[in-house]
Amino acid sequence: MGKPLGFKDFKRETPKKIDANARIANWKEIYLKWPESEIRDQGARCMDCGVPFCHTGCPLGNIIPEFNDLVYKGEWQKALEVLHSTNNFPEFTGRICPAPCEAACVLNINQDPVTIEYIEKSIIETGFENGWVVPQEPKIRTGKKVAVVGSGPAGLAAAHQLNKSGHTVTVYERDDYIGGLLRIGIPEFKLEKSVVQRRVDLMSEEGIKFVTGTNIGIDIKHDELLDSFDAICLSGGSTIPRDLPIPGRDLKGVYFAMEYLSQQNKELSGEYIDSDEKISAEGKKVVIIGGGDTGADCLGTAHRQGAEIIYQYELLSEPPLERSNNNPWPYWPLILRISSAHEEGGTREFSVLTKSFSGENGVLKSLQGVKIEWIQDENGRPIMSEIPGTEFEIEVDLVLLAMGFVHPQQEGIIDQLGIELDGRNNVNTNIQHMTNVDKVFSAGDMHRGQSLVVWAIAEGREAAYHIDKYLMGVTELPQSLPGALPR
Repeated sequence: MGKPLGFKDFKRETPKKIDANARIANWKEIYLKWPESEIRDQGARCMDCGVPFCHTGCPLGNIIPEFNDLVYKGEWQKALEVLHSTNNFPEFTGRICPAPCEAACVLNINQDPVTIEYIEKSIIETGFENGWVVPQEPKIRTGKKVAVVGSGPAGLAAAHQLNKSGHTVTVYERDDYIGGLLRIGIPEFKLEKSVVQRRVDLMSEEGIKFVTGTNIGIDIKHDELLDSFDAICLSGGSTIPRDLPIPGRDLKGVYFAMEYLSQQNKELSGEYIDSDEKISAEGKKVVIIGGGDTGADCLGTAHRQGAEIIYQYELLSEPPLERSNNNPWPYWPLILRISSAHEEGGTREFSVLTKSFSGENGVLKSLQGVKIEWIQDENGRPIMSEIPGTEFEIEVDLVLLAMGFVHPQQEGIIDQLGIELDGRNNVNTNIQHMTNVDKVFSAGDMHRGQSLVVWAIAEGREAAYHIDKYLMGVTELPQSLPGALPR
């Protein structure tokens, strides 16, 4: 490494954020520009450890020590080449990845880890600013045609890799926008949609065809798809949300988080939303049920819409501030995390069970809940127990269900093709990502289950590797590194 003792000379620093009160007045990304001198200092903190565990923390196997050192030395274009060799879309992961690589950083044993995620973002944005990221259309076309169903990060990664191999790739998206949750699910303040569109435009220039507003299985039947393409990659995501079947669920004012988030993104894209259909937190008492990333996205969105008061309820107990003894490094730390949305306000409560909703004339008016504790049964398994005397009722105008997703939509192409499912109702494949139907592969959340964007990209790359090998007998595409630490 260029500065072997950089981890002793510099403390961990991250880009400065816009003040919370100022940033909720708009939908722009929340970080200020990071001075190059500070980025290079952070790159110098990478300590040239004998075994770089950051590699195993990253599902993509990013070559992290090398690009950190190149950034420290100011060799930005070489750093970009190293980063792009394993990651198709660092502008996405550099913004919305929770950075399992940093959790696995050797410095994280007893110090603060290297700021890998923000360095990654800085590399790719420096590349765009200097015109180094340009369309790279393949020199030779194989004559093979591949359909990618779903344009989220897994589908985009698979399409990008397969196009590099010279196959003619068509990506089908049932929505009107390319990008899946990147485009309509994740709020603008975390990932501005111009960033997504910038990459989609590049891929179009490289020869990838995008078809929107087309629901495979309805607009195009399965037999037509099989007849028209040499291989198919199903990457439609895990789209069926977990529901809360309690009294009052059908009241107006109770919505799935993704209904709320996608509508706001579409409105910011210029779509007209009828006032009767609009889901808004403006001036309302809001409850978000679910304490994960999607819940935090709802929280930040509600702040920007002008909610009167916001509660976020989580069923599980509050995590510790530091790792517990049974959660050692380098595994993902199960600790309390505070997102930018939490910094902006709201009341966050743990160990809360929502029992019912009440309303008048079909409209939500209140929520009834109770505090719980988690105890172990005779087999040591945690079970939920309500705490007597902790029952409560609060006024609420809007409830957002952010409790995750259970499995992909099965009606349509999955049912039509007769695709086998696994025990969790996700698409089942062999080790080559092929389903039980010849030439039909699957990748991403549809195959893996709800997960991270970085895992989706890794899945898309891995599926592309096997699709290319299936079509050509051999492949020069890199295989994603197996054995990333579970998360």
